[in-house]
Amino acid sequence: MSIQKLENQVIVRNEKFIETAEQLKPQLHETIVKPSSIVEIKADSQVIHGWKSKTVAPATSLADSEYGKNDSFVLDFGDHQVGYLTVKIRSAGSPPDAPLKLKLTIGEMPVEMAEPFENYNGWLSSSWLQEETIFVDVLPAVISLPRRYSFRYVKFDVIDTSPKYRVVFENVECRAFTSANMNTVQKISHHDGELQRMDEISLKTLADCMQDVFEDGPKRDRRLWLGDLRLQALANYQTFGTNDLVKRCLYLFAGVPDDKGKVPANVFVAPGLVADDTYLFDYSLFFVGTLHDYYLATNDLVTLKELWPTAYRQVELALERLDENNILRDSSDWWSFIDWQEGLNKQTPSQAVLIYTMKQAIRLAEELNVPEKESLIDRLGEIVEATKTYLWDDKQQFFVSGSDRQVSWASQIWMVLAGVLNKEENRQLMNHLLKEKPEVAIATPYMYHHLVEALIVSGEKERAIAEMKTYWGGMIQDGADTFWELYDPKNKDFSPYGSHLINSYCHAWSCTPTYLIRKFGL
Repeated sequence: MSIQKLENQVIVRNEKFIETAEQLKPQLHETIVKPSSIVEIKADSQVIHGWKSKTVAPATSLADSEYGKNDSFVLDFGDHQVGYLTVKIRSAGSPPDAPLKLKLTIGEMPVEMAEPFENYNGWLSSSWLQEETIFVDVLPAVISLPRRYSFRYVKFDVIDTSPKYRVVFENVECRAFTSANMNTVQKISHHDGELQRMDEISLKTLADCMQDVFEDGPKRDRRLWLGDLRLQALANYQTFGTNDLVKRCLYLFAGVPDDKGKVPANVFVAPGLVADDTYLFDYSLFFVGTLHDYYLATNDLVTLKELWPTAYRQVELALERLDENNILRDSSDWWSFIDWQEGLNKQTPSQAVLIYTMKQAIRLAEELNVPEKESLIDRLGEIVEATKTYLWDDKQQFFVSGSDRQVSWASQIWMVLAGVLNKEENRQLMNHLLKEKPEVAIATPYMYHHLVEALIVSGEKERAIAEMKTYWGGMIQDGADTFWELYDPKNKDFSPYGSHLINSYCHAWSCTPTYLIRKFGL
């Protein structure tokens, strides 16, 4: 153990766990991918964000074209890529008497090729917007960009050459990387073509987020978040079976708890392991859930024994937030995630997450036959009883949250998943939810996953499929080749960050249709 004091936190580093994680670092598989076409980006008010791509020439024609000052073109790689760009350039005409000034704009969606990044006014750093300005002093040249990008489209703007020469782009390619191996996935042939396509895009989404760790998104953040990890791991068990990567991620979190034993919501892994100073109630508890799911998938008792103290500590810390009535104390700070939905009160859905993960902790305690089992069972009974007493509104037939007794989708969904009611009562609650449609709705694929799973466990499989087709099917209709971080069918420009330009269009928590389809036989 070593103590690391940072500005706002004290980290107790478990070097043994960190070394275990390092030994589990995966091999990355490299594929050379070339662009498929040259496209034009056209305004179209009928498509998402108001821009679409139209093929104007095959990419192979690029080497036959010369470009000078103020010329531009856009390459389409045909599918989403995560990797490193290489560009081979030569001059045409007189010998180059001035450097080439070249700007590259790199993006996952057509809108990123069309709307100037200079106009971005969101609250996340604009440095996440993918662009490069390059000066080439000597031609011919092969330019290999050092940064890794997440993209489908690349726009080339020739800012300047000189009046005496032009440039030819002889070759553009991407060295794409993932730690996933598509050859290990059992292919399915679904009778429903829409679900088949959903499964394929889910696999691509998950694969592009599988790097040294399960990244939340390869375009932005590019780090390991516990909430994303839990869902990625579930999808992984049904597909790639890269279980050592899940194990690695668990040990990374367990390697850097704070001085109270709480695991962070996310960690950075480069240049070395660093815990972020963000701590979220539900994400810390999902260390329990992720360990539980990992053990069920692998029967890895050694890992369970090593990581059980870390998992149990998350429950202990969570229980400290309960008031005298065994209800979580609410607050106005960002204490729990649940969803990006504006105005969502987190108290009741977080109470349900506590119940959900306590049940998982009890199952793990039974496997280990540890004394904590009995106290967990006793406390769970008290908390479930309190939940029914104080958070259920018999008149509205909904669970309510916070001092304003808010009725939200998230509260009902998580209470169903937590199993506070019986299956028939869950079914009635979910049908009531879909009929009444409370105003405080769902903002992310992360929460939509839990909606679909809640419908499945309530016995409403057909309604679950219908919701998947509306939501993930809607993304496909709007051009998704990987599933997105955010999607609101009623407000397609939605972003919690102030601009859809900064949204991630390949995001881990959106990859779960493959899990739902394969696990539950949809």
